[in-house]
Amino acid sequence: MASPSPAPRRADLIFRNATVVDGTGAARRIADVAVAGDRIVAVGDCDGMAADHTVDAAGRVLAPGFIDAHTHDDGYLLVHRDMTPKVSQGITTVVTGNCGISVAPLVSNAPPQPLDLLGPPALFRFDTFAQWLDTLRTAPANVNVVPLLGHSTLRVRAMPELDRPASDAEIAAMRDEVRLAMEAGAFGVSTGTFYPPAAAATEAEIIAVCAPVRTHGGIYSTHLRDETDAIVPSIEEALRIGRALDCPVVFSHHKVAGKRNHGRSAETLGLLADAARLQPLCLDCHPYPATSTMLRLDRVRQSTRTLITWSTGYPAAGGRDFHELMQELGLDEDALLDKLRPAAAIYFIMDERDVARIAQFPLTMFGSDGLPFDPRPHPRQWGTFPRILARMVREDQLMTLEAAIHKMSGLAAQQYGLQDRGRIAPGAFADLVLFDAQRVRDRATFADPLQLSTGIHGVWVNGARVWEQSAPAGAEDAAGSALPAFSGRVLRRLAIANRSAARH
Repeated sequence: MASPSPAPRRADLIFRNATVVDGTGAARRIADVAVAGDRIVAVGDCDGMAADHTVDAAGRVLAPGFIDAHTHDDGYLLVHRDMTPKVSQGITTVVTGNCGISVAPLVSNAPPQPLDLLGPPALFRFDTFAQWLDTLRTAPANVNVVPLLGHSTLRVRAMPELDRPASDAEIAAMRDEVRLAMEAGAFGVSTGTFYPPAAAATEAEIIAVCAPVRTHGGIYSTHLRDETDAIVPSIEEALRIGRALDCPVVFSHHKVAGKRNHGRSAETLGLLADAARLQPLCLDCHPYPATSTMLRLDRVRQSTRTLITWSTGYPAAGGRDFHELMQELGLDEDALLDKLRPAAAIYFIMDERDVARIAQFPLTMFGSDGLPFDPRPHPRQWGTFPRILARMVREDQLMTLEAAIHKMSGLAAQQYGLQDRGRIAPGAFADLVLFDAQRVRDRATFADPLQLSTGIHGVWVNGARVWEQSAPAGAEDAAGSALPAFSGRVLRRLAIANRSAARH
């Protein structure tokens, strides 16, 4: 056996006396961490090592950068490359293209709901998935990207009518787009059969369209057909699709929605735990009892409260309560929906005990599921990860700090097949966050959601600092103003053989 390579005697950056929580779930320890270029080169005692820059990390936690396992940042990455809502939380990697919607491959000046939740029509300008990825590589943002391809986007591209199953020719066209996207670097395909563009898609259609996922060793991510009364058959359908594709299944923003279903997370998690013994799966969630998506009456009726985030038909509705607007305008539900749409809303639809139970499940990762272009977004876009650290770890003690950081980093890296990320170890990429475990806290609220969190001291992506205290960090322009580093990358999947080995 070859002896390990000695640690270099010089580094670009050394964190001194950090409380290292390494992303594996192991107990914290006090250590120095040295970085050279984009990699961690030493963890332990680095007293004999010189560095260009040193950070006194005494009393602070150094963790792997957080992986936001569920985002809709596909278009936001292009026009807000600083990614302040994410890096300010300690996020260094985002998974895009969730819930069946991605900005590519689609050229459209009027994308239907819910695709319009991704941002303005000008973002839908990529005829191929590869073109979007190439744009991100040419003009990177401040975070790494794990790209998924949206099945609903493929249906909008391939089908003139969406309220029916796809024909054989349309399935073949969509399957070819999946193949091209996987070859270009997509990690897999997501579906959102809950939404109108894909509600008529059959299980057989999804399996046929996604066939290249199996060939290329990708994943299948799903917003289930139903997260309310029919959640169990919806879970069973997703599991069958995963078995047919011989691939891992990611259950998006797992929840049991609607007042009649509060408490059913014990049932659904039991089903998922049993299934996980037979096939690879995981899930993501966020730490709030409310969700956000396009305005739908079924969601309004299942919720204890509904807040409008934006409305094209009646812009003054933004930030208002749906039922208060009904009374004010003298309209019933259907008439108000007609007046508001297209529109989006926040729905208070979950029970806090279900949220806590799902978060504690061993296979649960964390994802914000924010809609970044909403003028009044759900606070999860700005506060998800600090809220977990403040509320779930420090205050409610639902899990240890080590367990939470494992879910935020190492677990997500493993499930998505990210090599040398999500952990602090020699050879790993230097995606890092330094924070005060006693002070970190989300400040974003439903009433005032565009608020920076506190307690995040610094964030590094591929070895470059992208966040410092309360602002983007990096180089300076001619006037001496700080500029973001834009050091994020479009990440690559593990090879099929390595992914298979990693699951066993």
